[in-house]
Amino acid sequence: MRTLAVATALTLTLSAAPLASASTTPYLPRPTGHEPVGVTTLSVVDRSRPDPWVPSVPYRELMVSLFYPATSANGPTKQYMTPLESERNLERENIPGLALDVLSTVRTNAVVDAHPAGRWHGLPLVVLSPGWTQPRATLTALAEDLASRGYAVAAIDHTYENRATTFPDGHVTGCAACEVDDQPGFWEKFARVRSEDVSFVLDELLHSKKWGALIDPARIGMTGHSAGGAVTTQAMLADARIRAGADIDGSIHVPLPPSGLARPFLFLGSMDDYVPGQPGPYDDWETDWPHLTGWKRWLMVSGTVHQSFTDLGVLAAQLGVDLGASIDAERALAVTRTYASAFFDQHLRCRPRPLLAAPSPAYPEVTFIG
Repeated sequence: MRTLAVATALTLTLSAAPLASASTTPYLPRPTGHEPVGVTTLSVVDRSRPDPWVPSVPYRELMVSLFYPATSANGPTKQYMTPLESERNLERENIPGLALDVLSTVRTNAVVDAHPAGRWHGLPLVVLSPGWTQPRATLTALAEDLASRGYAVAAIDHTYENRATTFPDGHVTGCAACEVDDQPGFWEKFARVRSEDVSFVLDELLHSKKWGALIDPARIGMTGHSAGGAVTTQAMLADARIRAGADIDGSIHVPLPPSGLARPFLFLGSMDDYVPGQPGPYDDWETDWPHLTGWKRWLMVSGTVHQSFTDLGVLAAQLGVDLGASIDAERALAVTRTYASAFFDQHLRCRPRPLLAAPSPAYPEVTFIG
């Protein structure tokens, strides 16, 4: 299901098979690049605007996970979620036999505050924006993989747009925006807020003495899943620093203007929900397609469902929860990682990737629509 307004926290359904035993420890597949991965957690505060969802808060505070190539793989790895964050994200699903704190036990691969590797302004940056009601944690496997391939990756929690965001002082915010998502103009406001969040995070990173010295300001890209992918075009229109973008299975509620977007763009979605030439969930992509006037590609992956493109696909499979996909969950993640990294390699690093030029026998589940 791709419709953002009705997406739940995890959109899980029980399988006919029993759930995995309580001793099962879920994990994220290892990154496929050659670099060790580090991660640091940043709290950034924009005092130029009140919070758009809770105006009584006179500033906009965001939590960001910054992943990067590191000099060593030794050290403690990042906690996936806190027990409370896990509980808030799972409590609405009512899955018998699944501990509500299970997502706090997920094994990850990024070492907390590892020493960064890289030369002066040597790292291209990719911004990740999660789906509606989803935390930034759900894009960790993609972030780790890009970092292992030599990218800095900033995964943003958009405050008050998901079930739980934990701040350094211990306070936890909920989804205030969920109370108004049925009001007229909501998605236009949503796109504007996320675009402003992304631009502010870019400002903070590029002006940082530590991270600004490592990131190449001329090589910035963005992608995201669901609502986070859909808003990428609007963020690119609002901020010319974002040179390439991708929408991973996100319905577009705010279409491109007739003037269009001339920078490279990738659509990556689920083939099982798409019938060319017939009305369906990707009509909004067909509307935007002619207005993408730069390099563009539209790819669909057979056997997938909406959450196959995030960590939730592999974690659900490990925990015995059936999302309805017919493709192996780790294979779906591998496809997502491979095509996303190829896209950014080609457009941020000027490294041509034949994988993007034509269908590949190595990835028969991927169909080229355009």
